[in-house]
Amino acid sequence: MRWPVRFLLTFAGVASLFAADADYDLIIAGGQVFDGTGRAAFRADVAVKAGSIVRVGDLADATALRRIEARSLAVAPGFIDLHAHIESIREMPAAESALRQGVTLALGGPDGGGPWPFAEYLATVEKLPLGLNVAYLAGHNSIRRAVLKLVDRAPTAAELGQMEKMVEQSMQAGAFGLSTGLKYLPGTFSKIDEIVALSRVAARHGGIYTSHLREEGVGLLPAVEEAIEIGRQAGLPVVLTHHKVIGQPSWGASVKTLALVDAARARGQDVMIDQYPYTASYTGISVIIPSWALAGGATEFKARTADPATRARLKADIKEAILTDRGAGDISRIQFSRVTWRPALEGRTLRDWCVERGLAPTPDNGAELVIEAELAGGAGCIFHAMDDADVERIMRHPQTMVASDGRLSRPGDAMPHPRAYGTFPRVLGHYVRDKKVLPLETAVHKMTQLPALRLGLKDRGVIAAGANADLVIFDPTTVRDRATFTAPHQYPEGIPFVIVNGTVAVDGGELTSARVGRVLRHTSTSAK
Repeated sequence: MRWPVRFLLTFAGVASLFAADADYDLIIAGGQVFDGTGRAAFRADVAVKAGSIVRVGDLADATALRRIEARSLAVAPGFIDLHAHIESIREMPAAESALRQGVTLALGGPDGGGPWPFAEYLATVEKLPLGLNVAYLAGHNSIRRAVLKLVDRAPTAAELGQMEKMVEQSMQAGAFGLSTGLKYLPGTFSKIDEIVALSRVAARHGGIYTSHLREEGVGLLPAVEEAIEIGRQAGLPVVLTHHKVIGQPSWGASVKTLALVDAARARGQDVMIDQYPYTASYTGISVIIPSWALAGGATEFKARTADPATRARLKADIKEAILTDRGAGDISRIQFSRVTWRPALEGRTLRDWCVERGLAPTPDNGAELVIEAELAGGAGCIFHAMDDADVERIMRHPQTMVASDGRLSRPGDAMPHPRAYGTFPRVLGHYVRDKKVLPLETAVHKMTQLPALRLGLKDRGVIAAGANADLVIFDPTTVRDRATFTAPHQYPEGIPFVIVNGTVAVDGGELTSARVGRVLRHTSTSAK
C-alpha cells in the first residue's frame, strides 16, 4: 500500500511534535543502579538528554523518545578500559569486541607504545566513525625508537632533550600521561634517570605514569620498586599496569608487591594498579629472548644466532626464561596466538611444535624453536604462567582497577587472548558471582569511577545528574565471558545494552549502526 504524500507529511509532523514534547531522549526504567562510587545498589530510573544524565530517581510520569525497561537488570556507568591495545582502531573503528563487553572508553598507547607523531595521529582518529570513546598515553618506546632506534645506550643530552620535547608535544596535544614498556625494545635499554626526566615533563602537565614493569617474574620486586621510585622522583601518579606475577618460582610474590604499594601510599605517594582477570598473558615470543640478543634489530639478531658460541648463550638464556618466567617450567604453557608466517600454529603450543618436528618436548628443544620463530618474523603468544591466588589477591586490593590489555579483535582473525572479548564480563560473572572475590558494587567501582578519577574525568564513571551518559545495562545473574583460550572469538552474554554519549550502541545484545564515540584529550594543568 502506498500512503499519500500528504499523510506522510502529517505523520512526520506528529512524530516531530512528539519528539519536541518528550521530556527526555531516553529513560532507563526500574533498574538496580550501581552508580560507580562503590556504594550499594538502589532502584531508580535514569533519564538521559543531549548526551548527559539529567535525572536519577522516580520518573514514572516522565516521557521519553525511548524507554528501556530494566527492572531485572543492573545499570552501571560505562566501563573504562585503562589498558587497551586499540592500535587497529582505524581498521576496526566500531571496536565491537570492546563495546560488547560494556566498554565505553578505552585508553590506548600502553606499554610504551603510544602514537607518534601524537597530534597528527589523534587528528586522524577524530575523523573515524568511532563506536566508543578513546583517549591516549604518550609512549616512551615510540619516542625512544624515533630518536635512538634500537641501540643499547643512554641518550646524549641533545637526544634526551629531543625526547623531552616529544613528550611535551604529546601532552600539549592531549595525552593523559606517559607509558613505558621496560621489558620491551627499546625501553629495556633505558635507565631510571631517562624515565624520570621524561616523566617530569608529563608531571608538569598533570599526567600520569603507567608502566609495564621491567620484570614480572624473578625480578618483579625490584621492578615494582623502580616504578614507584620513578613516580616519587618525577612527582606524578603511578599505575602498575596489568600487574601480575609470572613464573612458578615467583608465585605468591603479590603479597610483597601489594605491600610495596601500601607502603608508598602510606608515605603519601599516589600509586595504583590495573589488572586483567586471567592466569595467562599475551605478548610477542621475543619476551623470552634476552634484550642483548635483540639489540639493533632483526639483522643483528640473525648475525648473533649464526655464531655458535653466541647462539649457545642465547639458547641458555631462553631456556632459563622457559623454566622460571613466561614458560612456567613447561613448554606446553606457551601457546601460539598469531603466526603470520605459519597460521597453522595458531592455537597450538610450543610442545605441539616440538612433537610435530620429531623433537623431544623439552625446554632445550623449545628454546631452539623460539630462535627459529623469531628468525621467521616472530609470533604472538599466550603464556599460561600465572597463579589464580595472585590474580585474586591483586584484584581485591582497593587500588586495583580492571583493564583488559586486550587488542581490538574481529571473529576469525587469528587466536587472540580471550581478554579481547571477555575481560569485564569475566570479572562480573566468574570472580564476582561465582567465586565471590568481590562484591558487585566494588567490581563496578573498579571498572568505572576509579579509572575515571585516575584520568581526571569527573564527569564519567558515575551515574549522577550532570555526568556523561556512558552506560551499560547487564544481567547480574547471567553475565559471563564466553571467550576461551581455544575458542576466543565469542562475545559475552548478559550485556543487552551499552549506551555511548547518550546513544544506544548495543541494543538487545546486538551492535547498532550508531558511531558516536569521541577522542578525549587531557587538559594540561601546567602553568600558562
